[in-house]
Amino acid sequence: MLHKTLQSLLAAALFAATLSGAQAETVKVGATPTAVPFNFLDPKSNTLQGVMIDIADAVGKKAGFTAEVMPIPFASLVPALQTRKIDMIASAFANTPQRAEVVDFTQTVLEYGEALIVPDKDKTDYRHISDLKGKTVGVQIGTLYVEPLKAAPGLKEVKMYETMSDLVRDVALGRLDAAFGDGPVIAYQVRKQGVPNVRYVDSYQPQMPTNISLAVRKGDTERARKLDAAIDALKQDGTIAAIMEKWGVAAQ
Repeated sequence: MLHKTLQSLLAAALFAATLSGAQAETVKVGATPTAVPFNFLDPKSNTLQGVMIDIADAVGKKAGFTAEVMPIPFASLVPALQTRKIDMIASAFANTPQRAEVVDFTQTVLEYGEALIVPDKDKTDYRHISDLKGKTVGVQIGTLYVEPLKAAPGLKEVKMYETMSDLVRDVALGRLDAAFGDGPVIAYQVRKQGVPNVRYVDSYQPQMPTNISLAVRKGDTERARKLDAAIDALKQDGTIAAIMEKWGVAAQ
């Protein structure tokens, strides 16, 4: 009897170890460190924080893996995924047809539109891109706003920037007449954190909807399936809504 009991205990221990090992899988997640409040490097803890970081952690717990978040420049997210430096992108990374040709997306996690900022001395109530004729406009490299702005008639120049912080700085210094970027990112930086000499244009009407999804390597269908199931559960139990509320990002 004792022998059988020991065998049962050993089998249970082995099963627990196997289960624990499966749950302890680490998935490397790429996130841009310069997109407050979605993903940014917190100088106090020297760790990445933000909406998409919290979502990556929550999805990992629900899907049974640990998210190891790595800071990756925006333009390097896809190359890092393709070269297996990371396994997943959890950033302010829009789901577009062009990107879907090189990565596989999950379902939409959240949605928003673009926003416009100008120097504070400019009090014009801009509503559309067409209202900016003759202006020098800034935009971040790799965002889905680049091509529409380049194609917009009448703009004097479209300048490219590596980070949103650089965009905001040059608007404040008067080097740009205007700048476009992700609505929640600009709103957080300009309204919540406060930026001297920069005005968030409330009258502007977004024209380029952005759908944010998680992304995996092309053909990694099993991982995408697990992530979709986790996202479904987190939407239903209110976790994603709570994360967005925590960071002041309005659901659309």
